[in-house]
Amino acid sequence: TNPGFVVRITQAGLDYAHQQGIAVLEKELAQLKMPDISGDFRIRHVGKVRYEISRLNLRRFHLPYSRISLVPNVGLQVSISNAFAEVDGNWRVKIHFIRDHGSFDLKVENIYIKINLKLGSDTSGKPTIDTSDCSTRISKVRVHFSGKFGWLYNLFHSAIESRFRKILESKVCENVVSSVRRELQPYLRTLPVTARIDAMAGIDYSLVAPPTTTAQSLDVDLKGEFFSLAHRSAVPFPPLALAFPPDHDRMVYFGASSYFFNTAGFAYHGAGALVFEITDSLIPKDIDFHLNTSTFSAFIPQLEKMYPDMLMKFRLSASSAPFLNIGPGGLSLKPVVDIQAYAILPNSSLAPLFLLSLVSNVSAVIDVKSGHIVGSLKVGRMKLSLKHSDVGTFQVRTLQSIMNILASNILLPHLNARLDQGFPLPLPDRIQLSNILVRFHQ
Repeated sequence: TNPGFVVRITQAGLDYAHQQGIAVLEKELAQLKMPDISGDFRIRHVGKVRYEISRLNLRRFHLPYSRISLVPNVGLQVSISNAFAEVDGNWRVKIHFIRDHGSFDLKVENIYIKINLKLGSDTSGKPTIDTSDCSTRISKVRVHFSGKFGWLYNLFHSAIESRFRKILESKVCENVVSSVRRELQPYLRTLPVTARIDAMAGIDYSLVAPPTTTAQSLDVDLKGEFFSLAHRSAVPFPPLALAFPPDHDRMVYFGASSYFFNTAGFAYHGAGALVFEITDSLIPKDIDFHLNTSTFSAFIPQLEKMYPDMLMKFRLSASSAPFLNIGPGGLSLKPVVDIQAYAILPNSSLAPLFLLSLVSNVSAVIDVKSGHIVGSLKVGRMKLSLKHSDVGTFQVRTLQSIMNILASNILLPHLNARLDQGFPLPLPDRIQLSNILVRFHQ
């Protein structure tokens, strides 16, 4: 299935996300719980030594150097080098009948961690992430014991350091796997699979396939489909292949196809939202014009005789969902609108007067504001034709100026106010976009 919407995260975007993730991992590793260690050693000329090491406290765990890499067709790899940690604790020793205790300091240096992350999607279309592999290698452990028999510990420190190394290497990867499942996976699930827009429609942002990695980017294909909340029906046209431009300079790219925008028209048309009524009360006070039969009798003389001095109502409706095209110059559409005119009778019932068809070239300007796609429409030349009349024949072209007034002063401000509220982009929690650039491609 072709996506209607694509998110591309470049190396620069991954680097930024990686910085935030490493800060979280560093805090997680600093809270590692180390087990007590005990054992026996035999030392020449001394005999059997029984030792216990307890209350291990990891004072700090620092990850100064790390990077994230794209592994084509596999996922992501995080490499951490020259990490170091500091541990302190207590020791207790028994040699024959001699007992003693004290404290120790341990420094772990040149820690290398390699983490492979596998990306996928679940049955609901949400992204998933898990650790497919983790390895930790520690090249240097230095321990110093203080106390009366500290010199004894220092004699066999290499054996103790080896045990520390194995325990810490195991604990680090256990913590990484746990951290990915406890922190990273739930965060990815804040990406909205469906985003409610208003009382009528929502957007389906579910993944149509697992994320794919190339040498330059991580691409996420989303359904990108508007739907009616009252009744979701199949879209009568398929999404075409979306050819993403080969740009990788910015952190993240969002690609919205014409399918994405056209399903919006289909959803709102199906929900009955593309109907608009204009009455005299909606006409701005600064316009010397009233929507009544007295005004229109100048163009349709018979109105004054049939419905003298009565208020009128226009009901505008799209006969079909508007279809939008994307070209290098921007977005354009050519909606066909039916305009039914009524006279409002003294008993408030409506008398049909005439039905017009309006065809106009409309251009759309798209921008992004506060994580929402926002827009505004500009109406070009309008063409009117008469579909039916209940008041006899008249010259339709004489109504052109009135329709221009109604479109530019009432209809367009209403539509643009709605479009300025925008439609949410598929963003996980706490993500804000900046330095936004909108481009159009065909």
